[in-house]
Amino acid sequence: MKDFVVYTALRIGLFLLTWAAVTGAWLLVAGEAALGLTFLIAFVLSGIGSYFVLSGPRDRLARHVEQRAGRISEKMEERAAKEDVPD
Repeated sequence: MKDFVVYTALRIGLFLLTWAAVTGAWLLVAGEAALGLTFLIAFVLSGIGSYFVLSGPRDRLARHVEQRAGRISEKMEERAAKEDVPD
């Protein structure tokens, strides 16, 4: 759960930082910003940026999810094996 919260917080932070930068640049150039358009541009840029910048936290989250899925699969197999044993 911790890895999920950390990764999600970093993604949101990266998006907000990107949105602020895009909006600020737009304001400097045009004098007023189209918030919807800056939102979409920031969404795309932060998505691309997160692929590179957040690879470490994403890999940790993926390992955690994989380990948890493995433990659940093992428990399910153990239960199925117990059900298959004749009394």
